[in-house]
Amino acid sequence: MDKYTRIDFRDQISKNKTKSFFLIVTIFIVFLLFGYVISRAFDSGYFFFIMIIAIIFSISYILISYYNSHKIAILSSGAKKANRSEYREYYNLVEGLTLASGLPMPELYVMPSNQINAFASGRNPKNSVVCVTEGALKKLDKRELEGVLAHELGHVGNYDIRYMTLVAVMVGMIAIISEIFLRSLWFKGGGSEDNKAGAIFMIIGIILAIVAPIVVYLVQLSISRKHEYSADATAIKFTRYPQGLIGALKKIKTDYGLESREKNVSKAIVPLFFANPFKNVGSTHPPIEKRIEALERM
Repeated sequence: MDKYTRIDFRDQISKNKTKSFFLIVTIFIVFLLFGYVISRAFDSGYFFFIMIIAIIFSISYILISYYNSHKIAILSSGAKKANRSEYREYYNLVEGLTLASGLPMPELYVMPSNQINAFASGRNPKNSVVCVTEGALKKLDKRELEGVLAHELGHVGNYDIRYMTLVAVMVGMIAIISEIFLRSLWFKGGGSEDNKAGAIFMIIGIILAIVAPIVVYLVQLSISRKHEYSADATAIKFTRYPQGLIGALKKIKTDYGLESREKNVSKAIVPLFFANPFKNVGSTHPPIEKRIEALERM
């Protein structure tokens, strides 16, 4: 597609959702393939034991994180609840965006950091939080801040936390199954059929146990990037003004070239942020240049 071809934000949202769906299907196929190989390498009873343990651990961990995602994010970032009288413009902008989008008003927080950044969390719009850094409030003008806040509300409205939780469950199960499989090789002989076939599937299983977690992790990062593009497009749907978000991204690009590495952010919540809070470019977010290019075509 030509660099200057105009794109509709609705098409961008739809395209990224479709790509995300197929990426999730890819993770599911890897999961089934790995399960099949283990079932052939070991007897079926042993395979189901591995699956049950993996599913219990993965789902328990993810459900706890899912239902408390907003609390975990706020605690991990050291953010404090925003006072309406002190952050009047912040509240006014979010209230205006919730009216335009039809979303409920989230709880607002401010994070102590000089970098320009923001994040949203919560399992659904009724249990959502939006947090911005002190740097964003100081360095962004009204339209730029509105663009960033619209992006975060886009994540809320698109149920991105719920979507990424599903991915995390699948990725977590594959990682746990891989770990149990590799450890079990010390205690269990192979071969649910003849020794030759069992040995072949055992070798395939070992390769998958090493490669599968890496593959699904890379797919998870790709899904995260697609959601960033979708949230950018949703922000334009809410504001009808791409230049605000473009201006914010350009300031972030300059800002991150000057600011030191953010030390107060847990890497576990990096995917939630508007931009990678570390100086090194992270795979959870598309390059800022690519995001600006997509926005300039809307």
